Amino acid sequence: MTDRLILTLAILGGTGNEGPGLAYRWAQAGYHVIIGSRSSEKAAGVAADLNARLERDFVDAMLNADAAKACDIAILTVPYAAQRATLEPLKDLLSGKLLVNVTVPLDTENVAGVRMPPAGSAAQEAQEILGDAVSVTAAFQAVSHIHLRQDGPIASDVLVCGDSDAAKEQTLQLVAAAGLTGWDAGPLQNSVVAEGLVAVLIGINKRYKIKSAGIRITGEQAPT
Repeated sequence: MTDRLILTLAILGGTGNEGPGLAYRWAQAGYHVIIGSRSSEKAAGVAADLNARLERDFVDAMLNADAAKACDIAILTVPYAAQRATLEPLKDLLSGKLLVNVTVPLDTENVAGVRMPPAGSAAQEAQEILGDAVSVTAAFQAVSHIHLRQDGPIASDVLVCGDSDAAKEQTLQLVAAAGLTGWDAGPLQNSVVAEGLVAVLIGINKRYKIKSAGIRITGEQAPT
């Protein structure tokens, strides 16, 4: 991880739903963003659309491996089924860096039901794949891509889980830069809760005809 003023963020699998919205918000905040993909053409198309909307060239396009090599921080936004195949070739390229995992292991037969992998969560599995040389955090799972693509603050909070305090702090800075409120939600093993909430929110959306439900942390801070 680095302390450079302008960080380069690589969104691996950044051509899906979550990636472009996060890229737009981070580019607006002044980060250099790379859209990573298995397809250079798809990555270039998303980057071109974002730059046109931003009216400046803050977003580049690369293959996932090149993006992982060039970045300071990587963000994984692929479907869970593609997580292992995406990360395994990138293990050495991500060594010494932070990976923010946005992936959610939804039950493909019932997306409103929780179905976690043997590792406990997608984020824990990512940590197993990458090893101790990479710091993995979990974040942004419960934020709708519809909100991310819009301008302005989002009325939804972000739970950040990780085993490194420094990695969680950098992730919380990314949350703030995206216009959201972030909360340190404890160790990486707690990501099972953050990821499982997505299935709960999908079910709420369907049952109550809500668009893009999210979560908020409520309460009053105790006086010091």
